[in-house]
Amino acid sequence: MKSVLGLLCLLSTLLCVSHTYGDPARPAGNIRVVIWDEQQPAQKKAYPVFLGQYIADYLKRQPGLKVNSVSIDHPQKGISAEVLDACDVLVWWGHVRNGDISEAEAQPILDRLQAGKLSLLALHSAHWATPFVVAMQARAKTDAAAQLRKKGHQKFQFTFDGKLIRRPPRRDAPLTPRILSVEKKPGGTTAVTLAQPNCCFPAYRNDGKPSTMHTLLADHPIAQGIPATFTLPHTEMYDEPFHVPAPDATVFDERWATGEHFRSGMIWQVGKGKVVYFRPGHETHRVYTEPLPMKIVENTIRWLAPSNKASASK
Repeated sequence: MKSVLGLLCLLSTLLCVSHTYGDPARPAGNIRVVIWDEQQPAQKKAYPVFLGQYIADYLKRQPGLKVNSVSIDHPQKGISAEVLDACDVLVWWGHVRNGDISEAEAQPILDRLQAGKLSLLALHSAHWATPFVVAMQARAKTDAAAQLRKKGHQKFQFTFDGKLIRRPPRRDAPLTPRILSVEKKPGGTTAVTLAQPNCCFPAYRNDGKPSTMHTLLADHPIAQGIPATFTLPHTEMYDEPFHVPAPDATVFDERWATGEHFRSGMIWQVGKGKVVYFRPGHETHRVYTEPLPMKIVENTIRWLAPSNKASASK
């Protein structure tokens, strides 16, 4: 009898420990962050150990974050199933090698995003990163379906008009994505052709001139501790319109003395996951060593994380 009681006591203790602390390999409350950086040599002008590592080193000093830093030169380009399965928030910096990740290689990221298993933070020139592009394609389909359901359509077959071409749009180009054609097929399916989301903008200028960031949604968790306005002393200019699906929210607007502006903190729901685009940067400017941009990155990661981890990690 004593041995049985002892065994029951041991099992009770183990269950209690498991319930309290969870899987030892996945500490309760820790947000698992993966920093993906293509690590092009030009970064070393401002970031001697590469931009992604600067972000990773900052985040490792913050409580409740478990940070893994990878690059395109890692096995399977840094996006293996092992890496993605241990990721709650994927932070992506890409530029000259954006096209080196194919849509097929980005599909596992999109699958996890839509299933709510991870969320994505795309930084600056990652507007053309393939994971961001395929997320915008998925959101374009969702938006088109919602629009067409109001007209009685229920089942959809979506196609895009050709492949993504990484070329800035003309200033007067029609906005993308958009519906190009709608055709009712036998059996009730509606065939819809969409213009690809270009995921770019008509003008940019890398002269390092300052910009002023305006906080539009002061109560949003991403803007926690961020002033109503602040200056980035050196940055690249991007100018609207940004050819992406209409965001669910815009947290920041960025302006330059020469008149340009950009929606510099945009949010989308994609399936059960979330995507944030944060614009400031260029790898030759030390934006991601400055306190306020890094606080925004940290806030964004905490907001993107699963709700149980976000609250526990603070």
